[in-house]
Amino acid sequence: MPTTIKNYEDQLNQAKARLEKAGIAVRTSNTGVEWTEFNAASDALLICERQLAAAKKEEYADVIDFPVAWDVGTPLPHLFLNGHKAYLIFYVKSLDPNWDGTYTTIVDTASDKITFLALVEFEHCTSAKLGSPNDEVFGGHPLYRKDLEPYTPMQIINSNWIKEIQGINSIHSNYNPENWKNTKHFFFGFHDDTFECIADSFKVELHQTSFKNLLNIVLEKLVN
Repeated sequence: MPTTIKNYEDQLNQAKARLEKAGIAVRTSNTGVEWTEFNAASDALLICERQLAAAKKEEYADVIDFPVAWDVGTPLPHLFLNGHKAYLIFYVKSLDPNWDGTYTTIVDTASDKITFLALVEFEHCTSAKLGSPNDEVFGGHPLYRKDLEPYTPMQIINSNWIKEIQGINSIHSNYNPENWKNTKHFFFGFHDDTFECIADSFKVELHQTSFKNLLNIVLEKLVN
């Protein structure tokens, strides 16, 4: 076993022990101070997991820089795509200054209500999917122990999905591996759905409009 991998495995075991100790302190003492160490131990464990996966060239998830945050409770993501373009719409996270916890706001995509919505265009999209799992069973995802985080924009490094698609395309007479050097696997864990996409990059637009109006904008983009 390479020394670097062995070192990372040792660091990972130490990080797990640290987190377990911090968890016990939270459960037994819980004066509030213990949470600082617990959160720091959790972050340290994520770093160790990513370092080990990278050294082994295995799949792992990493947080990406993304300009907006989606609504945690009702993001209602909608995916629109054809053979050349892919667009994702979702409700942006917002805070109601009058909310006191005693009522629930119903989000209706058929409403004409003006709200904040994100429109994400994925460039040079090869494949995209939206569906299961939801956040209630997120722990069953095969990448869950590879630093996958719900409600967070992520990129899957050393993606098996990309390798699979690239392998299929490799039998083509004009196949060129250089065409895949910028390809990325994006992963967005929403409340009721998971979105995944194979694309080179993305562009994000923030719209203050109704869902129906933004839908018309997307349909216009798809046909032009």
